[in-house]
Amino acid sequence: MKSVRTDYHVHPGYSIDASPVEIRDYCRRAVELGLREICFTTHFEFDPVRRDIDNFVILDGKRHPAHDLMWLEAYFKEIEDAQREFKDTGLKVKAGIEVGYDIGLEREIERVLKDYPFDFVLGAIHCLDHIAISSMMESPQYFASRSPAEVREDYFTTLREAVNTGFFDCIAHLDLYKRYGIKHYGSEILTVHRGVIEPILKEMARRNMGLEINTSSLRRGVKEFHPSREIISLAVEAGVTIFTVGSDAHSPEDLGDHIDEALALLEEFGLCNHVFTKRRAVPCVESAGSGTGGGGAVG
Repeated sequence: MKSVRTDYHVHPGYSIDASPVEIRDYCRRAVELGLREICFTTHFEFDPVRRDIDNFVILDGKRHPAHDLMWLEAYFKEIEDAQREFKDTGLKVKAGIEVGYDIGLEREIERVLKDYPFDFVLGAIHCLDHIAISSMMESPQYFASRSPAEVREDYFTTLREAVNTGFFDCIAHLDLYKRYGIKHYGSEILTVHRGVIEPILKEMARRNMGLEINTSSLRRGVKEFHPSREIISLAVEAGVTIFTVGSDAHSPEDLGDHIDEALALLEEFGLCNHVFTKRRAVPCVESAGSGTGGGGAVG
């Protein structure tokens, strides 16, 4: 069996750091690329310390407080419109969200996830000590005052708590700290997971929580995916069986970027990518006898 080409990490114009592009424009690009399924994952950040920095979405061209959930009505409607518009192309369009997890914000996160019918929920750690390690501008403030051991403690403590909530279908760009951390610590940052990540991966497996292979690292000069091949191998050993692939596109130009390489890596491990419907994971493979234009995508 062969994995089907999907992109399960896409930021439409609702995300504050994305290009001001409509969902239908991404869908057109997905059809051009031959993707069979696309899932939109708008950023949703909850940290009150950063309320004036990134706790926003873009609604009608203006910044709108993310915690004022009226924007989700427009978001779901736009996705539903795209589902109808592109139905005859064979492209499946799913409604997802990327939740920025911080310890202590469980009640707020749970309320949103309970009240809205997402197909797919990505859990992400973008900030440590209220500083965005995902940001080229902010991350030096964090890394300059901490040792690799402290990064390890901060990141994996937060990751452990994120997994233990059980809120998320999949963990996004695990080992994100290496994106800019490698400039501060060199190759030492690439091994800080050893000895601490294994029980976390086992807990993910126990909860049937998935792991994303995020290809955005390759666009930023990192020579491997988020997470690394080593971490993916450890996840497989720990019993993780659900994997998604995502470009983390913030513009249509990045949609589907390096997806084929990510799928090839999964196939090396004897795995396939997955798709989600109403939070339920389904393996996404070509059915026997179907070609690239066939109906092998499940979900």
